[in-house]
Amino acid sequence: MAANMTPPGCGSDLDSLYYNLCDRSAAWGIVLEAFAAAGIVFSVVLFISLLASVPFIKNPNHKNSVALDASFLFCTTGLFCLTFAFIVGKDFSTCASRRFLFGVLFGGCFACLLMQCVRLNIQARRNVGPRTWVLWLGALGLWLVEVVINTEWLIITVVRHPLLPNTTVEPIRATATPCNIANQDFVMALIYVMVLILATFLASLPIMAGKYAEWKKEGALILVISLISICIWVAWIVMYVYGNERTGGPTWDDPTLAIALVANAWVFIILYTIPQICCLNSDEETEEDYGENGYMNRGVGYETILKEHSSQKVFMENKAFSMDEPGKGSKPVSPYGNYTGQMRASVYQPTELALISKSADNQQQQPSFDIVIPRASLASAANSGSSTPSTHTEPGNSTHLQSSGPGLQRAPQW
Repeated sequence: MAANMTPPGCGSDLDSLYYNLCDRSAAWGIVLEAFAAAGIVFSVVLFISLLASVPFIKNPNHKNSVALDASFLFCTTGLFCLTFAFIVGKDFSTCASRRFLFGVLFGGCFACLLMQCVRLNIQARRNVGPRTWVLWLGALGLWLVEVVINTEWLIITVVRHPLLPNTTVEPIRATATPCNIANQDFVMALIYVMVLILATFLASLPIMAGKYAEWKKEGALILVISLISICIWVAWIVMYVYGNERTGGPTWDDPTLAIALVANAWVFIILYTIPQICCLNSDEETEEDYGENGYMNRGVGYETILKEHSSQKVFMENKAFSMDEPGKGSKPVSPYGNYTGQMRASVYQPTELALISKSADNQQQQPSFDIVIPRASLASAANSGSSTPSTHTEPGNSTHLQSSGPGLQRAPQW
């Protein structure tokens, strides 16, 4: 008899609680089981790759989001695992995990996304984000609110609805205390999660008005995720509260919630986690491109400086052969002043000693035109008996004046 009641694809010794995992007549369980198992494996691989990429992240703004990304991925993995609780039958443990973990895991995902929106709003305007521990503690505080709500709700309902006596084994499983709850009450217990979803959607909108396009891309991803999540939640709530009673009855309640879990979890993986990890791993390439561009910019600037200096007449002297400064009124002579631009082989190349000797001769040939005002002397005027007073110069002067005729003549002394 037991063998005749066993669904196709399941063993005869398998507990009836797990029939949906192998029943080929109800294919929804097998399909959701495959998607959930693939999601778990994929999430674990992404989690390992995220942790392995931490030492190679160069941008500190991206490194600040690693803790939130890891927490978000952990909660997403929990959503895939929770799907199996909705595939299997109802008993005390499965119903308690459904009611408690459904809101807690979704609350953790959207709390991380909300704090990511806060980070991106700051970085899109200042290009500098808050520290890691600030973001993670903010997400933890938002998540603990949902934990407290679900814990209190679960304890209160369990105390108010004890187990029903005088029933067989199968009805006890279906009417266990955590399972004895209306669909409307289950939805009302998730109001805080709905507030987090709406807050995430609204907080992602101002990111698009920021100045830095790099952070706008991440903000656009969160905007799309929150919008798709809102659509998924509206669909399953309408189906769970109103549609199932008119179409398939209570038998469609578990598939509805399981489909919502798998669909929303895969949206998180495909539209956020994978692009986020790719952005973290592309930091090194971005820095290499920035270094090459910086080098090219420096080269252009150096050429520009050379062009600016070439328009001016700049005379460079080799300080190893520089001479003392000439006296006042003398013109400085450059040892390279005779350069005409001809080839080295066709031009006479003077030696350093010849250049120094030539410079010294030029300085000696240039007379000094310092004017000395003569001073009249009474003694010289009496001795000469002439009407023209004689002048005396100081010993240190390099010129003397001669009196010839009506005026004074200046004769340089070589």
